[in-house]
Order: sequence, then structure tokens, then C-alpha cells
Amino acid sequence: MPKTNAKNNSAKKPQTKTKSKAKQSSPASPRHRQPPYLKKLGQRGPISIWRIDGAFVRTNLDEEFSDYGHPYNYKFIPKHEFWIDEATPDETKFFIHHLLLEYRARQKGLSDDEARKKADESEMKMRKKAGDVKKVKAPNQLADPSKVHLRLWKKLEEPVSVWIVDGRLVRSVFDIDFTEGGHEHVYEFVPQGEVWIDNDVSDAERPYVLLHELHERNLMDKGWDYDRAHADSSKLEKHMRQNPNEVHEALAAEGWE
Repeated sequence: MPKTNAKNNSAKKPQTKTKSKAKQSSPASPRHRQPPYLKKLGQRGPISIWRIDGAFVRTNLDEEFSDYGHPYNYKFIPKHEFWIDEATPDETKFFIHHLLLEYRARQKGLSDDEARKKADESEMKMRKKAGDVKKVKAPNQLADPSKVHLRLWKKLEEPVSVWIVDGRLVRSVFDIDFTEGGHEHVYEFVPQGEVWIDNDVSDAERPYVLLHELHERNLMDKGWDYDRAHADSSKLEKHMRQNPNEVHEALAAEGWE
């Protein structure tokens, strides 16, 4: 689905050198923080950059949370913090670069759309330099969607093929805002009759994302517009994250079994 649009206190006080005292961990350590914090990735001026448990955030705070965020687009993120989902370690450098540009642009008064566009353009340049485009697109040819396929998850009777795809390559080549999953009614680069699930989605979260995409696609097949179908699917996904015992039956209703 498309993306929706603290000072470091780790300095230690001098300690008396005694064998009986164990070295104390930094207050910034996740040991002293509640979920979703996992690991501090770095500091950029007053901004603390954290690796967080995205699944926890999507289950308990906002099911629309994507790969990363800052206080301007997610009010539950504390001031001077950037959050990056643990599921995307190979894209961390791209996301930190994007967050810094977007955050600074918002501080200067740019709108959400203006700031995101500026950050997207710069991030895309980084992705091209990384060589991702060459893996999907031959010289003087259009990008081949099949190149992002990793494995066929399941072929449904409709027929619909559900593919696990390389999310990083999709973002680098087709749509920088691709996250979690999608289908041909939302993304024109997804072939007819295909549903894509980002390989960054963990096994534990995969059923909820799958249900969202299948439900949304089925509603749009019936004539619903994207905004209405997406809102309904997000509501369903949120309910299922709180009631996981109902997921199997809900997936069956969407044609999964």
C-alpha cells in the first residue's frame, strides 16, 4: 500500500574505579525503554534515530505505520526522534537520508507533500547510485516487473497470483512509496491478476497485510474507489490485529482457501 502521508543522554558521569561496581548501561539503551524501541542507530544533532518494532506499532498505535516516520507525520513519535522499522535493515541509509531532508523541510515551513517530494527525489538518486535499477531494467528497455518476484506464495482460483516481492527493488525502480503490499488496481506496474507482498513483511504480520490487499482488491473489483476501499481494508486489518483468531476465516472469505 502507498505510504500515508532528544538530546543524547548517554554521557556517563565519572565513576570511582572499584571492582565491585558493574558498568552501567546508557539511559538511551533499549533496556531502559518500553516497546517499540529496539536499538539506537545514531544521533544527528538533537535527533535520536531508533530501530523500532514496526509490528508492535502497527498493532498497538497505527496500522498505517510504514517503514519509517518522524513527529510531523506520526504524532505518537516523540519530538526529536526518527523511527525506522526493524524489517528494513538493508534500506536504513536511504531512510535516514530521507527523514533528515523531509524533517528539515517541514521545520522550514514546507507542506507535507512538498517536503516528501523533495526527500523522495534525493532518496531516489541514492538508490540509483546503489545499482538497484540495473537489476530490474536492461539498457534502453522498460523495467521488468517479474524481476522483483522472489517466490509465488499461492495461486488462487480467480485466478490471482500472490507473489512475495523484493520490496527494496520495487521502491528503487517502480514506486518509492510502495510499502507492505499492493495490487494492479493501485499500482499500474503490478501485472493484471497479481497481488504483491513486500518481503520485508514478517511472517507474523503477513496474514494481516495479505488480508488487507485481497479485501481491498475485491472491493475495487466491485467498483469501489481506492480511498473508500483502502479505509475499509485498514479498518478490517486493525480489527484482525486485535483478534488474530479470526484471520483464517476472513482470508477464506476473500478467496484465499
